[in-house]
Amino acid sequence: MNIILLCSTGSRKGIMSELLIEKKQLIQLSTGDLFRHNISNKTELGVEAQKYMNEGKYVPDSITNGMVEDFLKSNNDNLIFDGFPRTENQALALDEMLKKLDSEIGKVFLLDVDDKILFDRLTGRLICPKCKRSYHKQTRKPKVEWVCDFDETELITRADDAPEKISTRIEEYQSLTAPLIQFYEKQDKLVKIDCNNKTIDEMYKQIEKEF
Repeated sequence: MNIILLCSTGSRKGIMSELLIEKKQLIQLSTGDLFRHNISNKTELGVEAQKYMNEGKYVPDSITNGMVEDFLKSNNDNLIFDGFPRTENQALALDEMLKKLDSEIGKVFLLDVDDKILFDRLTGRLICPKCKRSYHKQTRKPKVEWVCDFDETELITRADDAPEKISTRIEEYQSLTAPLIQFYEKQDKLVKIDCNNKTIDEMYKQIEKEF
């Protein structure tokens, strides 16, 4: 079954993806990975994407969709979509791509978290630049202050976790991605997961029940 995790920044989507990949043997389709692969290999789509990125412009859906379509030619089942689709137009395109391959999206899990919880979570986040593990200044502290438990690298705060930037990202989600809620509700594929004040294990168990 192909699934999508739909959520705002700071919803612990990354951790949920890792658990689903490990426990359900899903294959991750990450647009970030697709961009890096195409750009580093200088594919036609990668070269085009790099032009827009160098100019600080939004990469058109036609390019992103093209990268996704190429990936789906060899992998189109048991997928977990990460960072795609972000808009209704992308969702429509994805449905068409999968339909041609006699596949489809099975479930869309909405990780529902209040904006205030997201804001508090992100402003307290600490990241290991080496292994990418995350911590929190209040709720998930490292054993040694500002030092990663696993590789002893000095932890950092992400530049985009500044309060004003977090607010902007949440607003962008509401305006661009939230309409996908209605899109997938109409297809009867949306499953709402209440993630407010829930542990990682509690969140995962809610998702697992739907498989």
